[in-house]
Amino acid sequence: MTQTHIPDREIAERPTGYQGPNLSPTGLALNPVELADEVHALMATIPPKDNNGLIVGTEAALVVDAGVTPTVAAMIQSTAAHLTTKPIRYLVNTTYHGDHTFGNMGFPAQTVIVSSRINKENMTDLGYEKQVRSGNMYGDEKLFDAVTRWRTPDIVFDDHAEIDLGGRTVQLWQFGPGNGPGDTVVYVPDARAAWTGNFLCHAGTAHMLLQGGPLPYLDSLRRMRQTLPELRTIVPGHGPMGDGPAAIDTLIDYFETLHAEVTDAADRGLSLAETEEFCTDPWSAGLDPALAAALAAYAGPAETIQARFLELCRNLHRLNVMATYRLYAPAE
Repeated sequence: MTQTHIPDREIAERPTGYQGPNLSPTGLALNPVELADEVHALMATIPPKDNNGLIVGTEAALVVDAGVTPTVAAMIQSTAAHLTTKPIRYLVNTTYHGDHTFGNMGFPAQTVIVSSRINKENMTDLGYEKQVRSGNMYGDEKLFDAVTRWRTPDIVFDDHAEIDLGGRTVQLWQFGPGNGPGDTVVYVPDARAAWTGNFLCHAGTAHMLLQGGPLPYLDSLRRMRQTLPELRTIVPGHGPMGDGPAAIDTLIDYFETLHAEVTDAADRGLSLAETEEFCTDPWSAGLDPALAAALAAYAGPAETIQARFLELCRNLHRLNVMATYRLYAPAE
């Protein structure tokens, strides 16, 4: 495969001993944080479980992502009802992944679901998606029994779309491949805030290369940086909110290094195990201080939360090295 190849499906292989993010909704609650007048980040109280968003205009409201089950979808709608009386007319899926879309079926039929065309094209095999996402449920896989159908977007777009909520326009962007091939960014210009799903997290967080390598992702990040120069705050799909430009720059640095080092390792003929040792681990000395401070704001023992997040970042880095190696190196 080439370095710019985008696989048809998420990579199924995982490193030995790998432990991914715990996305089970058990214990989940949503904490509303107002970023601007009637623009709310709905933050999961336990990182890295899924965050959501509520954006309100004079005529309608829009929700970002639907949760991992219909029960979570009901929680999102209940939280929204305490924040606005405007009807939820739109639901945007930032990715096709089940933890963001399985809750689609829990929204009323009159709620219009919007996402990128590529995301919808990847929402065809519910059984396979349940199987892949089960690895993140940590014993709660039976909760997927309630997901009896995969409700797909009603409206799709290719690169850019806008939704008028009445006095507030929400921009939708698909900058190119990232964590998945169709990552959708939801941007509210008057709040200078973006909901970035799996595409972009707080600076210093390890991202996941699940369906492609660093090079296409790098192009997409640079496109986002150029397109949204006024961006201030990002609300990621997982983990704490953060500074948008810092998150973009940090992730570009990470993927540039990963690309260079895995390319070098492949040219040297190193094995996957040797490549993992050869590559720089940005988390070897601990979490970035700004990320550690953001995690300290969550309720609970700060040291425990930070230690778990650090271990997750180290696991995801190993996954990224493996995924990149599989694209760059000859088959072992």
